[in-house]
Amino acid sequence: MKLSVIILNYNVRHFLELCIKSVEEALIYIDSEIIVIDNLSKDDSCAMVKRQFPKIKLIENSENYGFSKGNNIAVKQAKGQYICILNPDTVVAEDTFVTLLKFSEEKKNIGIVGCRLIDGQGRFLPESKRQVPTPTVAIKKMLGLTSSYYAKELNENSIGPVTVFVGAFMFLRKSVYEEVKGFDEDYFMYGEDIDLSYKINQAGYDNMYYGAASIIHYKGESTLKDQVYAKRFYGAMQIFYSKHFKSNTAFDALVWLGIKLVPLFQNSLNHKIKKNKNYVLLSSEINKHLAQTLKHQLILQSSMEEYKDDTEYILDNNHLSFRSIIEIISNTPKNCSATFKILPKNSNFILGSNSSKSRGAIISFDNN
Repeated sequence: MKLSVIILNYNVRHFLELCIKSVEEALIYIDSEIIVIDNLSKDDSCAMVKRQFPKIKLIENSENYGFSKGNNIAVKQAKGQYICILNPDTVVAEDTFVTLLKFSEEKKNIGIVGCRLIDGQGRFLPESKRQVPTPTVAIKKMLGLTSSYYAKELNENSIGPVTVFVGAFMFLRKSVYEEVKGFDEDYFMYGEDIDLSYKINQAGYDNMYYGAASIIHYKGESTLKDQVYAKRFYGAMQIFYSKHFKSNTAFDALVWLGIKLVPLFQNSLNHKIKKNKNYVLLSSEINKHLAQTLKHQLILQSSMEEYKDDTEYILDNNHLSFRSIIEIISNTPKNCSATFKILPKNSNFILGSNSSKSRGAIISFDNN
């Protein structure tokens, strides 16, 4: 088998459904499998997978093992020569895996391959490519000063070496993953992707960023939200430094101070989302049930003609491919206030996000 796509899920049933549908379309021409591993979700994620995707391998954990252990469990059961660690709040294009497989096969000594991630409004997510976080870089990151945390020397659409990738999308050979013993299970949340990237790079492999391929990552990696996030990030960095660098007392003192100062930075990070005035459905026909739920007139368009402010564009996957949906969102003008939601094929909900700092919104409707 060529490829195993591993999706670790925790209480994001609707995002998982959309993700799986996009992955299935991307695997049509590849000898592959999809493994969904669930960390004891309390929603109906597992029931949905069993009902709608009975051919998918579903692993139901008896407890929430966290990101590292959850993925390690799935990788042990993966049959693919390559694996893709994928978040459930992502949408891939139909050619994503074909393209990255071809790229990986042509490269010698390749480690992790990352791609260009955008949020629900088409904005590039800088965590797509990152530097190794030294203590000074980590301190700045915690305080919202991220310029040295991200690999800005490489353009977002370029192809080239980058050391660290985000765990939302990691494409690599299973043998490389196993050689470095996979994700370190000392990390529960945050830091495990940095650790894996660093270990693979230190083992002599070339981690490569492939900016010519784009996917949607709805939640993204938020800039600092609160002290809880700060403590979790700090804890992950402590583990990382204890394993790979010398102990740094100055770092500990600076982080303690940084956590205390976090509230002072919160006001500058708050953002307001405008309410949309118009709804445009990109489809071949009006969905009356959706229109009734929205309680708003839907303007029907068969294609994207222009981007209008204060407008929500609903992208119908029954009419549009995932690749074209990603392109439409990715091409949003910088200062445009348009927002987007996706209507997955044969589904009774739309979902999307107006910010990389939140999980997004789901609107369900009755098809009867």
